[in-house]
Amino acid sequence: MGQLNTTRNMAQADDVYEMLIDAHEGKSKPESDAFNARLIITLINHIGDKEVIAQALAIAEG
Repeated sequence: MGQLNTTRNMAQADDVYEMLIDAHEGKSKPESDAFNARLIITLINHIGDKEVIAQALAIAEG
């Protein structure tokens, strides 16, 4: 079983956040929601570990 890394794990996090915000520019709410869904599915595919994904879903649930 994999383990979700919840510690800061990226250089230039502010730049990545800005890229995410910029990706939503000019999109309507439904378009942004669809973009987020596609991004999530893409990242889930990249992770590829059901247990890690389950851990992330639990953390996101609060």
